[in-house]
Amino acid sequence: VQLQASGGGLVQAGGSLRLSCAASGRTSNSYIMGWFRQAPGKEREFVANIRWTTSNTYYADSVRGRFTISRDNAKKTVYLQMNNLKPEDTAVYYCAASIATIYPTRPAEYNYWGQGTLVTVSS
Repeated sequence: VQLQASGGGLVQAGGSLRLSCAASGRTSNSYIMGWFRQAPGKEREFVANIRWTTSNTYYADSVRGRFTISRDNAKKTVYLQMNNLKPEDTAVYYCAASIATIYPTRPAEYNYWGQGTLVTVSS
């Protein structure tokens, strides 16, 4: 499975960005797709996840109400719509795929990773 993340950039506080994660290779509808982020000097942290086959989603408390994860099964692409961005959202954002059967939130629970895309929010 290959994951290609894109859509990062520089935005002012209060602005919006939409990240995309295109999956290719031997993907499976049973995978759970997640977004993580890692700020300089900090550990990688969970942002949100979604299952290909359902509309069930799960969010970190820090982004709930501001970020929305969605998927387009036909395009094998997962999106992260980020609104009302804050400087503390600045990080490299990674998409990942997990074969876990319950909603995973730890990096170790994900089997495949994309290369990351940088989001910078200026104050």
